[in-house]
Amino acid sequence: MSSRYLITGATGYVGSMLVRHLHNQGEHVIALVRNLDKAREMLSGVELLQSDLTNSESVRSLAAVQCDNIVHCAAVTASAEMRRHPVEVMRSIVNATQNILELARRIQLRSMVYVSSMEVYGKLDCKDGHRASEAEAGCGEIDLLAARSCYPLGKRTAENLCAAYSMEYQVPVKIARLAQTFGKGVLPSDKRVFAQFARAAVNGKDIVLHTEGRSMGNYCAIEDAVAGLMAILERGKNGEAYNVANEENTMSIREMAELAADVLSGGKSRVVMDIPPDNRYGYAADTGLRLSSEKLMALGWRPTKNLRQMFLDMVETM
Repeated sequence: MSSRYLITGATGYVGSMLVRHLHNQGEHVIALVRNLDKAREMLSGVELLQSDLTNSESVRSLAAVQCDNIVHCAAVTASAEMRRHPVEVMRSIVNATQNILELARRIQLRSMVYVSSMEVYGKLDCKDGHRASEAEAGCGEIDLLAARSCYPLGKRTAENLCAAYSMEYQVPVKIARLAQTFGKGVLPSDKRVFAQFARAAVNGKDIVLHTEGRSMGNYCAIEDAVAGLMAILERGKNGEAYNVANEENTMSIREMAELAADVLSGGKSRVVMDIPPDNRYGYAADTGLRLSSEKLMALGWRPTKNLRQMFLDMVETM
């Protein structure tokens, strides 16, 4: 007997790939979206519902929807948007999450996953081979007076809401802290750094860094991320968080750029610096974060693709 899954943010990258995975598995998928026209172009064979997740009345009207599981993927992911509209970004993260948790409270759910981010760790330097466990998420510094902090602080607040709803109302919610995720299905218009690197390298152009590239990156192939979300949904412990990262894919931004140039350009591309005096591109502060995936692997999850294969998969489908 198939289950019924409600997926928010279903036209985003992670959400859309999760919807396709579940649909291909024969599950009944309800895609909760803001823009129906965009959803109809991207998704087929699934039930579509329209809602403004920041509007409590709009979400409350969904209480009659029958579903067994919820995966809350909806979020702003563009760094430039975080810098231009920090109030709206933080409001959308916190309000939408609370509204979905209120909906979950009124439905007899088997399970729910909130899709968070590795940015909740803040500026955390992992030295001498140390990898950060889920218990260290509150240890890293996040500048309270930086507008760009709207995203990691919003995600921290949303995670705390999940823990509170789990404890007080027994909502069966778990938290997935995603590493940077890409591979198959990335659109040619994607503006995130890995897509910019790939486009430059494929065209034989130099890869331009707007920082020194010292910040450590944690990455995970989209198929592995989807498998991780399903493992957390099905076997995770309520009220707890799980890192979703392939430990093999931890490297600095500069190292990732050099890998993209090597794999995709045949030696034609170089990595060059163009660092503005202000953070006009809205990048997060440098961090030495190295995520541990031990807790997720204890659920039976295993990553399958390294960063080289992720770049090849992305270029093939772009």
